[in-house]
Amino acid sequence: MTAKPIRILLADDHDMVRAGIRSVLSARAGFEVVAEVEDGAAAVRAAEQHAPDVAILDVTMPVLNGIAATERILAMGKGTRVIGLSMHTDRQFIDGMLRAGASAYLLKNTAARELNDAIAAVMAGTIYLSPPAAEVLESHDKGGKAGDLSPREREVLQLLAAGKSSKEIADALFLSVRTVETYRGQIMDKLNIRTIAGLTKYALRQGLTPME
Repeated sequence: MTAKPIRILLADDHDMVRAGIRSVLSARAGFEVVAEVEDGAAAVRAAEQHAPDVAILDVTMPVLNGIAATERILAMGKGTRVIGLSMHTDRQFIDGMLRAGASAYLLKNTAARELNDAIAAVMAGTIYLSPPAAEVLESHDKGGKAGDLSPREREVLQLLAAGKSSKEIADALFLSVRTVETYRGQIMDKLNIRTIAGLTKYALRQGLTPME
């Protein structure tokens, strides 16, 4: 039986960027671009209509930026994974996308060669960052000790490392979303790590492998 293609929503206000990404995707079997849009509001509408497996979103789109669009798309609960796409390595953009729930952050000048790996990673439930973006976060993340965490905090950390959203973690642990976000804040404070990507790296280094 032929595997179903990974259905992709592509959102960027630059025609050339969309054409380049589409070219990369069309060169490999297993991908299907189900919608292309030029702004964040249209991306949200397209995500609602098509329920794509992956949404590739420009971070600085007009009308609604990629961060806000990510939050709205993930709030739909359709299982869409978000890949942020940007020319910026400013920490505010990287951190903003990851806090909104994006599973990857790609730089436009390296996206062509990293896109396949990024899609594979997010579909497997892990985080993918372009190396320059990862370096920016790594320079800010100096972790504490895993032993400082309570058993419940360790569970939340494991699920965060698996790329789960606050709602997904809440459902898995029978907690409210607000409680999960409180735990996440406590974990960040205890470990002195301010980003989801940093928490994921820390969890993997400590052997707190993502839960199935």
